[in-house]
Amino acid sequence: MARPLCIEFEGAWCYVMNRGAARQSIFRDDTQRSYFLQLLADTTERFNAEWPGYGLMGNHYHLRVRTPEGNLQRIMRQVDGLLTQHVNRTRGRDGSLFRGRYQAIWVDAEAHGLARSRYIHRNPLAAGRVHALRSYRGSSDRAYAGYEAPPPWLTTDCALKAIGQRARHRRYRVYVGGDNDHTLVAFYRQARISPILGAERFRARMLAGRTGDIDRPELRTVRIRPAVAAIVTAVSRGFAVDEGDIWHARRRRAVYSPALGVAMYLCPYLAALWLAEIARAFGLANYARADTAMRALKERLAQDRSLAKRVESIKLDLTP
Repeated sequence: MARPLCIEFEGAWCYVMNRGAARQSIFRDDTQRSYFLQLLADTTERFNAEWPGYGLMGNHYHLRVRTPEGNLQRIMRQVDGLLTQHVNRTRGRDGSLFRGRYQAIWVDAEAHGLARSRYIHRNPLAAGRVHALRSYRGSSDRAYAGYEAPPPWLTTDCALKAIGQRARHRRYRVYVGGDNDHTLVAFYRQARISPILGAERFRARMLAGRTGDIDRPELRTVRIRPAVAAIVTAVSRGFAVDEGDIWHARRRRAVYSPALGVAMYLCPYLAALWLAEIARAFGLANYARADTAMRALKERLAQDRSLAKRVESIKLDLTP
């Protein structure tokens, strides 16, 4: 069976869904839901992902995402992969959590973005899980409706701007309370769903791999990622140590040396490197050692505000 069409380019908007294998539960409690949302938050810094909305059900999820760097595969590999590891670890099991690769549908945000948001947020109602959306805490609807403040990584402005400038939250509550767009419902009821949702002109632009004017000007532009060498140079300056002390440190020092730990910690967020790539860059025997060093640094950052401020300063130096 052929794999679904995969389209990636800078500035694209996408709807993503995945379901548990054999319809098994993905999210059994708030801890697992919180872990998943933290994964989304991490990708905003590591992969420059933008998340306009989400809906977490028991055995599947719905996501809206924008990819300024055209890297959806890397983003979803990170999210689905780490969630699988987390669930397997906490449930004492192994094997695949999902039935397969995520389903991605590229969306003309100008024409369908707001309706797509309503479709995701109404999902608990359609599934009979709640009688009122306000009581459902597994989606971004409460942030859109004004019942709670959105987390920093959730980008609600685009959809709310489409509602209007005044009384946005109240107007969104009215909007999401209405029925889904019949054309959108018909689209998702097709036996074989197209990977592109939009008019013919939009489809042609997508298939040609052109960004055209699909990008929204109010959102951030694609950033240039620094090389590992540039990260090491910035860290050596920030900690007043020689670059060689960072490059040639061994595992024990990777755990206890702030400079080396910071350099490794910044690599996935600023250079979008995987653990195995980080281990190779710093001459470590395997990626588990890189993971140990980065976890130790993350714990120190949570406890040492002075160190956290220094790391933020280095990140600013490396971010265009």
